[in-house]
Amino acid sequence: MTSLTKVPCTIVTGFLGAGKTTLVRHVLENAGGRRLAVIVNEFGDVGIDGEILKSCGIESCPEDRIVELSNGCICCTVADDFVPALKRLLDHPAPPEHIVIETSGLALPKPLVQAFNWPEIASRVTVDGVVAVVDGAAVAAGRFADDPDAVSRRRAEDVSLDHENPLEEVYEDQLLCADLVVLNKADLMSSEERGRVISEIGRVVSGSVKIVEVEHCRVSPKVLLGLGVATESDVANRVSHHDNEAEHDHDDFESFVIDLRGFETPQILIQKIAEAAAKHDILRVKGFAEILDKPMRLLIQGVGSRIQHRFDRAWHKDEERLSRLVVIGQKGLDAKAIRNLILG
Repeated sequence: MTSLTKVPCTIVTGFLGAGKTTLVRHVLENAGGRRLAVIVNEFGDVGIDGEILKSCGIESCPEDRIVELSNGCICCTVADDFVPALKRLLDHPAPPEHIVIETSGLALPKPLVQAFNWPEIASRVTVDGVVAVVDGAAVAAGRFADDPDAVSRRRAEDVSLDHENPLEEVYEDQLLCADLVVLNKADLMSSEERGRVISEIGRVVSGSVKIVEVEHCRVSPKVLLGLGVATESDVANRVSHHDNEAEHDHDDFESFVIDLRGFETPQILIQKIAEAAAKHDILRVKGFAEILDKPMRLLIQGVGSRIQHRFDRAWHKDEERLSRLVVIGQKGLDAKAIRNLILG
């Protein structure tokens, strides 16, 4: 069976808060009638990104074609979770014409690409391309700059660091596996910063990899879907920091859930989250909250101290108005202090 007869799959990778879910939602909303399906993977016990996508109400991708794989890195649970989920979508009476796979912000894409060579699915699907979403503003601020001197200084300042920053490795491995880089949040960078970030990315990726600058992940599906790379056949050439490891783990990261009460205004909650993020070096916050006397559900997404919020949909009539936040950070987060600050 040739790749032309296989169902193409686009893998969307990118670090925490880069804009992967926003990108996937934009693709779904502009699918042009093409039947799509989505597999979304999250780090943590509560699925937020899948809920965001399911609330879209998009005809080309109904809820039964949005599959959530929670509480486990997709690249670590290929046999138990990913392959069965993929097969269920392919066996659907009206199978998708294209599948979009959103990985966790902590996932390494290369093991996932390798999984497409498994006998159970190799004849039925192909990796149309790997799309890496980059938070341009974060990179411009030096969060993932490939600066050995800076890494050495940080390691010297923090006695708990006895190896290269794992965040750097995750970020670079995502770029090293990419067929296309979406440089998001271009509106938050100056022209000089954009040029510098593009140069930094260019030193990591292959010269054939295109870099697309966007705002709010608004990029045409015609650009993202239909790359036709068949990345699984080229996986041996995708170098990785973890190529010599039998497996990898996420012991450097942890997450926990905060159950919230209803708040009188969004601003009260957002201010508390921003304060907690600044004091405790939180990487990512995402969740939903009830605002008293409001019929709409408040969606919250934060990267570091940048917290965004909006009302995404009305509460359903018989729906329990759960208010929950997922907090993600490096190991050692003071969960009790963060909870007390947000709930106090």
